[in-house]
Amino acid sequence: MKKIKTILAAALLAASGISVQAADLSAEWGSIKAPDMPALQKATPDVKTTALIVMDFMKTSCTEQARPRCVATIAPVKKLLADARAKGVTVVYAVTGNDPVMTNFLPELAAQAGEPIVAARADKFLGTDLDKILKDKGIKTVIPVGTASNGAVLYTATGAAFRNYDVLLPIDGMSGNSAWSEQIVAWQLVNGPGLADRVKLTKTDMISF
Repeated sequence: MKKIKTILAAALLAASGISVQAADLSAEWGSIKAPDMPALQKATPDVKTTALIVMDFMKTSCTEQARPRCVATIAPVKKLLADARAKGVTVVYAVTGNDPVMTNFLPELAAQAGEPIVAARADKFLGTDLDKILKDKGIKTVIPVGTASNGAVLYTATGAAFRNYDVLLPIDGMSGNSAWSEQIVAWQLVNGPGLADRVKLTKTDMISF
């Protein structure tokens, strides 16, 4: 009887067009269709409990030759940064490597006096005081901008969500080496386990302080 049920189940799956055996990703790769773009949302975060985290806009990597997509984010991030400062939003900086200085940071986006700086690789929470800095200021929402999308942005946004911060992710404020690397990050951050209820996709001009 059990064997008959198994055969019937397989027949039903075959009739419905569903493969009985899961396909190997390598065989499916070229035929996979990207999912629809998640909805972008307007946001009016509380200026007292929100922090803008500016990451890795380094002079050596954010160039037309190395990362032209990073260069395209400079103008919108610069405006967002100015708006945030004008309204008294907390601004925190993160640089790659082990030396928390601004000597290699793009001058038009560099930190001002009193704005904290942390240094780490992809996850800016790892081995730094970033969580303490945010908690000491009563921060509940973070806005991560920077490069690379599938590095600092992905892992810092994930780290923030897992630490119970709400995350506003402006897609025109992050950059990767390709549009695909940005797309997978946007999708993952609003669909991943433990992330979907914390992360909202937006654009810099959809955020009002």
